[in-house]
Amino acid sequence: MDRLLPPAINVLVAFYQERGRVRHASMPVTSVRYNNDAFQEVFCMRIREDNEDNLQGPEIADLLREHRRSAHEHSPAESAHVLNLDELRSPNITFWTVWQGPELLGCGALKELDSKHGEIKSIRTEDAHRGKGVASSMLKHIIKEAERRSYNRLSLETGSMDAFAPARALYERFGFEYREPFADYKEDPYSTFMSLIL
Repeated sequence: MDRLLPPAINVLVAFYQERGRVRHASMPVTSVRYNNDAFQEVFCMRIREDNEDNLQGPEIADLLREHRRSAHEHSPAESAHVLNLDELRSPNITFWTVWQGPELLGCGALKELDSKHGEIKSIRTEDAHRGKGVASSMLKHIIKEAERRSYNRLSLETGSMDAFAPARALYERFGFEYREPFADYKEDPYSTFMSLIL
Protein backbone atom coordinates (compact mmCIF):
# COMPACT_ATOMS: atom_id res chain seq x y z
CA MET A 1 0.00 0.00 0.00
CA ASP A 2 1.76 3.13 -1.25
CA ARG A 3 -0.81 5.83 -0.50
CA LEU A 4 -1.39 7.86 2.63
CA LEU A 5 -3.92 6.47 5.09
CA PRO A 6 -6.90 8.77 5.77
CA PRO A 7 -7.85 9.44 9.43
CA ALA A 8 -10.60 7.68 11.37
CA ILE A 9 -10.08 4.92 13.98
CA ASN A 10 -6.78 4.29 15.78
CA VAL A 11 -5.39 0.97 14.59
CA LEU A 12 -2.20 -1.03 14.84
CA VAL A 13 -0.77 -2.38 11.60
CA ALA A 14 2.74 -3.20 12.84
CA PHE A 15 2.15 -6.93 12.55
CA TYR A 16 1.28 -6.66 8.87
CA GLN A 17 3.94 -4.10 8.09
CA GLU A 18 6.59 -6.43 9.49
CA ARG A 19 5.33 -9.13 7.12
CA GLY A 20 5.33 -6.91 4.06
CA ARG A 21 1.54 -6.67 3.71
CA VAL A 22 1.56 -2.93 4.48
CA ARG A 23 4.74 -1.37 3.15
CA HIS A 24 4.24 2.32 3.86
CA ALA A 25 2.34 4.46 6.33
CA SER A 26 2.02 8.19 6.76
CA MET A 27 3.10 8.13 10.44
CA PRO A 28 4.55 5.64 12.98
CA VAL A 29 2.67 2.37 12.81
CA THR A 30 1.38 2.61 16.37
CA SER A 31 -0.58 5.74 15.47
CA VAL A 32 -1.71 4.96 11.92
CA ARG A 33 -5.35 5.79 11.18
CA TYR A 34 -7.61 4.32 8.53
CA ASN A 35 -11.34 4.24 7.89
CA ASN A 36 -11.89 1.62 5.21
CA ASP A 37 -14.09 -1.13 6.70
CA ALA A 38 -12.68 -3.90 4.53
CA PHE A 39 -9.11 -2.89 5.40
CA GLN A 40 -9.99 -2.74 9.10
CA GLU A 41 -11.54 -6.22 9.11
CA VAL A 42 -8.53 -7.83 7.41
CA PHE A 43 -5.57 -5.81 8.63
CA CYS A 44 -6.36 -3.75 11.70
CA MET A 45 -6.14 -4.17 15.42
CA ARG A 46 -7.46 -1.41 17.65
CA ILE A 47 -6.27 -0.90 21.22
CA ARG A 48 -8.75 0.50 23.73
CA GLU A 49 -8.21 1.68 27.29
CA ASP A 50 -10.83 0.10 29.55
CA ASN A 51 -10.31 1.78 32.91
CA GLU A 52 -12.96 4.44 32.24
CA ASP A 53 -15.73 1.83 31.97
CA ASN A 54 -14.24 -0.15 34.90
CA LEU A 55 -13.29 -3.17 32.79
CA GLN A 56 -16.89 -4.02 32.00
CA GLY A 57 -18.02 -6.63 29.49
CA PRO A 58 -18.33 -10.43 29.51
CA GLU A 59 -15.58 -10.83 26.88
CA ILE A 60 -13.02 -9.16 29.14
CA ALA A 61 -14.12 -11.20 32.17
CA ASP A 62 -13.90 -14.44 30.16
CA LEU A 63 -10.43 -13.60 28.82
CA LEU A 64 -9.08 -12.76 32.28
CA ARG A 65 -10.69 -15.88 33.73
CA GLU A 66 -8.86 -18.00 31.16
CA HIS A 67 -5.65 -16.09 31.88
CA ARG A 68 -5.93 -16.94 35.58
CA ARG A 69 -6.85 -20.56 34.87
CA SER A 70 -3.79 -20.99 32.66
CA ALA A 71 -1.46 -19.37 35.20
CA HIS A 72 -2.69 -21.66 37.99
CA GLU A 73 -2.47 -24.69 35.71
CA HIS A 74 1.27 -24.20 35.28
CA SER A 75 2.25 -22.63 38.62
CA PRO A 76 1.41 -23.28 42.28
CA ALA A 77 -0.96 -20.73 43.77
CA GLU A 78 1.79 -18.87 45.66
CA SER A 79 3.77 -18.46 42.43
CA ALA A 80 0.90 -17.36 40.16
CA HIS A 81 1.04 -13.57 40.23
CA VAL A 82 -1.89 -13.04 37.87
CA LEU A 83 -4.30 -10.23 38.78
CA ASN A 84 -8.08 -10.52 39.03
CA LEU A 85 -10.60 -7.97 37.77
CA ASP A 86 -10.76 -6.02 41.02
CA GLU A 87 -6.96 -5.81 41.24
CA LEU A 88 -6.76 -4.58 37.64
CA ARG A 89 -9.14 -1.74 38.57
CA SER A 90 -6.50 -0.31 40.93
CA PRO A 91 -5.76 3.38 40.22
CA ASN A 92 -2.08 2.66 39.57
CA ILE A 93 -2.90 0.17 36.77
CA THR A 94 -3.89 1.04 33.20
CA PHE A 95 -5.62 -1.78 31.33
CA TRP A 96 -6.04 -2.08 27.55
CA THR A 97 -7.84 -4.49 25.26
CA VAL A 98 -7.10 -5.31 21.60
CA TRP A 99 -10.01 -5.55 19.17
CA GLN A 100 -10.63 -6.41 15.54
CA GLY A 101 -14.03 -5.01 14.74
CA PRO A 102 -16.34 -6.28 17.52
CA GLU A 103 -14.07 -9.20 18.45
CA LEU A 104 -11.77 -9.16 21.48
CA LEU A 105 -8.27 -10.41 20.59
CA GLY A 106 -6.30 -9.85 23.76
CA CYS A 107 -5.35 -7.56 26.62
CA GLY A 108 -2.49 -6.10 28.61
CA ALA A 109 -1.81 -3.74 31.52
CA LEU A 110 0.79 -1.37 32.90
CA LYS A 111 1.26 -0.97 36.65
CA GLU A 112 3.08 2.08 37.98
CA LEU A 113 5.57 0.98 40.64
CA ASP A 114 6.94 4.51 41.07
CA SER A 115 7.36 7.61 38.92
CA LYS A 116 10.17 6.01 36.89
CA HIS A 117 9.40 2.28 36.96
CA GLY A 118 6.48 0.37 35.45
CA GLU A 119 5.49 -3.29 35.49
CA ILE A 120 3.87 -5.14 32.59
CA LYS A 121 0.87 -7.23 33.67
CA SER A 122 -1.82 -9.43 32.15
CA ILE A 123 -0.70 -9.68 28.53
CA ARG A 124 -2.99 -12.35 27.11
CA THR A 125 -4.15 -13.36 23.63
CA GLU A 126 -7.40 -15.19 22.94
CA ASP A 127 -6.50 -18.76 21.94
CA ALA A 128 -8.24 -18.39 18.55
CA HIS A 129 -6.03 -15.40 17.69
CA ARG A 130 -2.59 -16.65 18.64
CA GLY A 131 0.10 -16.11 16.03
CA LYS A 132 -1.46 -12.89 14.68
CA GLY A 133 0.84 -10.44 16.44
CA VAL A 134 -1.66 -9.46 19.15
CA ALA A 135 0.79 -9.70 22.05
CA SER A 136 3.50 -7.90 20.04
CA SER A 137 1.12 -5.03 19.28
CA MET A 138 0.10 -4.77 22.92
CA LEU A 139 3.70 -4.85 24.10
CA LYS A 140 4.66 -2.10 21.65
CA HIS A 141 1.75 -0.02 22.92
CA ILE A 142 2.79 -0.48 26.56
CA ILE A 143 6.42 0.40 25.82
CA LYS A 144 5.33 3.54 23.99
CA GLU A 145 3.12 4.53 26.94
CA ALA A 146 5.98 3.92 29.39
CA GLU A 147 8.21 6.18 27.30
CA ARG A 148 5.46 8.84 27.22
CA ARG A 149 5.38 8.70 31.03
CA SER A 150 9.18 9.10 31.11
CA TYR A 151 9.79 5.81 32.88
CA ASN A 152 13.40 4.67 33.05
CA ARG A 153 12.59 0.98 33.30
CA LEU A 154 9.89 -1.55 32.46
CA SER A 155 9.90 -4.85 34.35
CA LEU A 156 7.85 -8.03 34.40
CA GLU A 157 7.43 -11.41 36.01
CA THR A 158 6.57 -14.48 33.96
CA GLY A 159 6.79 -18.22 34.42
CA SER A 160 10.03 -20.18 34.16
CA MET A 161 8.42 -23.37 32.78
CA ASP A 162 8.27 -24.48 29.14
CA ALA A 163 4.66 -23.29 28.84
CA PHE A 164 5.93 -19.72 29.21
CA ALA A 165 8.77 -20.03 26.67
CA PRO A 166 6.83 -18.14 23.94
CA ALA A 167 6.26 -15.24 26.34
CA ARG A 168 9.93 -15.11 27.32
CA ALA A 169 10.94 -15.21 23.65
CA LEU A 170 8.61 -12.29 22.89
CA TYR A 171 10.14 -10.17 25.63
CA GLU A 172 13.66 -11.09 24.52
CA ARG A 173 12.85 -9.89 20.99
CA PHE A 174 11.91 -6.50 22.42
CA GLY A 175 15.20 -6.21 24.32
CA PHE A 176 14.13 -7.31 27.80
CA GLU A 177 16.95 -8.85 29.84
CA TYR A 178 16.83 -11.30 32.73
CA ARG A 179 17.31 -9.79 36.18
CA GLU A 180 16.83 -10.29 39.91
CA PRO A 181 13.38 -9.99 41.51
CA PHE A 182 12.05 -6.43 41.71
CA ALA A 183 9.44 -4.61 43.82
CA ASP A 184 7.85 -7.11 46.25
CA TYR A 185 8.79 -10.27 44.35
CA LYS A 186 11.02 -12.94 45.89
CA GLU A 187 13.27 -15.56 44.33
CA ASP A 188 11.04 -18.36 43.07
CA PRO A 189 11.91 -21.38 40.89
CA TYR A 190 8.58 -20.92 39.08
CA SER A 191 9.23 -17.27 38.21
CA THR A 192 11.46 -15.40 35.76
CA PHE A 193 12.09 -11.66 36.01
CA MET A 194 12.97 -9.38 33.11
CA SER A 195 13.51 -5.66 32.55
CA LEU A 196 13.91 -3.19 29.71
CA ILE A 197 15.89 0.03 30.17
CA LEU A 198 14.09 2.87 28.38
